[in-house]
Amino acid sequence: MKTIFISGTAGSGKSLLTSKLYDYYTKNGAFVAVLNLDPGVESMPYTCDVDVRDYVDIVSIMHQYDLGPNGAMIMANDLIAAKIDDIQNEVNRINPDYLIVDTPGQIELFAYRSSGRFLVENISSDEKTNIFLFDGALITTPVNFVSIALLATSIRLRLNLPTINVVTKTDLIEDKLKEILQWSTNLNTLENAISKEADGDTYSLTTNILRGLNLGGFAQGLIPISNVTGEGLVNLEGALSRILNLGEEVED
Repeated sequence: MKTIFISGTAGSGKSLLTSKLYDYYTKNGAFVAVLNLDPGVESMPYTCDVDVRDYVDIVSIMHQYDLGPNGAMIMANDLIAAKIDDIQNEVNRINPDYLIVDTPGQIELFAYRSSGRFLVENISSDEKTNIFLFDGALITTPVNFVSIALLATSIRLRLNLPTINVVTKTDLIEDKLKEILQWSTNLNTLENAISKEADGDTYSLTTNILRGLNLGGFAQGLIPISNVTGEGLVNLEGALSRILNLGEEVED
């Protein structure tokens, strides 16, 4: 079994991409299952095979412990970690070729609490990778782009997984997409764009972060994806294959 985690900021399209990847792999002959790790989600665009909501109930937690929504989400994620054996048993019974893991909308609850890292490490799998979603609507300015790039790098450090960076909602940012992709592959272009938008402390801070990301090998480019049309999924699957299957592509 190969495991693919889907992470990103709230509203970046994690669940939609989960659905698109599920359909893509299934149409190409792979046996795929989806694990939902978000205890607070109300509806999903896919059929969930393993669902943490079967183990924790946000409303019950709020009432039992007199917590607000945020406090209940924190407790729920910690309780989920305690159910890892049950979750793993469910996954083992299904025994898919690929397990796609849709992570919680509040990325800080998953990536920065010990329970999230624990789940990543203790889901048994032959290979694992993470897809980080750059929300296209959030990265249309160079300073915002660097901010999300810093977050993506931080998440990669926290999860300790090989990571593929994608930009979503490409159908909404067609006029900016070419420029954004240039930022992701040519750091000089990005730094020049920052100089036109920011000055003083903002320019200094942003460019220093950018250079640090360059030293960390960030400049690997983004894969553009449209969750509406499915455009870009072939390129994403190719990147996944290079990590998970040593380059053996899923046949079309």
